[in-house]
Amino acid sequence: MGISNQQLFKRAQEVIPGGVNSPVRSFRSVGGSPYFVARAEGAYVWDVEGRRYLDYVQSWGASILGHAHPKVIEAIRAAAGDGTSYGAPTEREVLLAEAICARVEGCENVRLVSSGTEAGMSAVRVARGFTGRDRILIFEGCYHGHSDGLLAAGGSGVATLGLPASAGVPPGAVAETVVVPYNVVPEIGDDVAAVIVEPIAANMGLVAPERGFLEGLRAACDAAGALLIFDEVITGFRVGLGGCAAVFGVRPDLWCFGKVIGGGLPLAAFGGRRDVMEALAPLGPVYQAGTLSGNPLATAAGLAVLDLLDDSSFTELAHRAASLAEGLAAVLADADFAVQVPVQGPLLSVFFSDAPVRNYADASAAAATGTYAKLFAALLDQNVAFAPSPYEVLFPSLAHTDDEIARTVDVVAAAARAIRA
Repeated sequence: MGISNQQLFKRAQEVIPGGVNSPVRSFRSVGGSPYFVARAEGAYVWDVEGRRYLDYVQSWGASILGHAHPKVIEAIRAAAGDGTSYGAPTEREVLLAEAICARVEGCENVRLVSSGTEAGMSAVRVARGFTGRDRILIFEGCYHGHSDGLLAAGGSGVATLGLPASAGVPPGAVAETVVVPYNVVPEIGDDVAAVIVEPIAANMGLVAPERGFLEGLRAACDAAGALLIFDEVITGFRVGLGGCAAVFGVRPDLWCFGKVIGGGLPLAAFGGRRDVMEALAPLGPVYQAGTLSGNPLATAAGLAVLDLLDDSSFTELAHRAASLAEGLAAVLADADFAVQVPVQGPLLSVFFSDAPVRNYADASAAAATGTYAKLFAALLDQNVAFAPSPYEVLFPSLAHTDDEIARTVDVVAAAARAIRA
């Protein structure tokens, strides 16, 4: 008989802090212990015990086509045959950079990195170097990676574990970081280098920008001479080929991308206006580097994914997300839960709240009810895997069929009735 999830978790805790390599995987906020994935295909993952789950995590949004898409796997295999890393430029780095710039209007230069954290910290460094200013404005509940200066009042795992920030971050590291409420345009002084924002907040659950918010940020940054950074690690190439700038008609100076552009492998990017990006070494004085940046396997996967996405892909994703959101809202309300199921294009989340969620305070109040954790556990018992945190979004992929969406709604209906009973 093979190893069980519980046995593997016990072993993991002996050699990995908390037994996981990213805190939100620990199930700390939903109870129980995590399942260990052995393989994945399409809309499903299988754990080490052979149990199959209908998966709405999808590698936290990286697997937009579904897991292990044949053309992506084929591209990775072909690339691996030529070597896994060179420490030298490759053609696919150029092709992927061209593909990103061609799809995102106003993004003239990009630099490839290996994680969203790298993209966020590097974009901020470029902004500071370009403007000659130090102060950064961030929004409560948004998450821009785990670099010291961007962790204050963050969403995602920071929110999930109830941490105000992080131990080990000295006061000086956040002395020039100002945290303000999401969906409120702040005053921006002439000491501010940049405002970094998730144009659709997706790390405190799904919180859409209210009308005028992004436009107000653009105008305020222009007036102050500050740069506007869109963190689209989640939304880039998921809400549409042009990302949030195309959806909302607001163009930032810099972008952060990740997840989808790596095809499930470690790859991210930051990019933007040519004059700003040319502050980077070797052209300018802002230093940034990475041994594995532009990794040949990751660029092969990313190119394969982008080649398979067109406008019809995003129309279909939005249809599936809307169907799921509508179904969840209906069956949870039928079970007499006060619930909000916001949907924005292909993204959705579940808040147990009697009013729409506009910011991190609202999201925290919804999470504090504890109802999401009960729903998560009930669904997992029925082999449906939602995100193990009330602060994350759900990611239906192109591999999720209408039948699977309908089955999910049925399972949620039964779970809701059981919780209520």
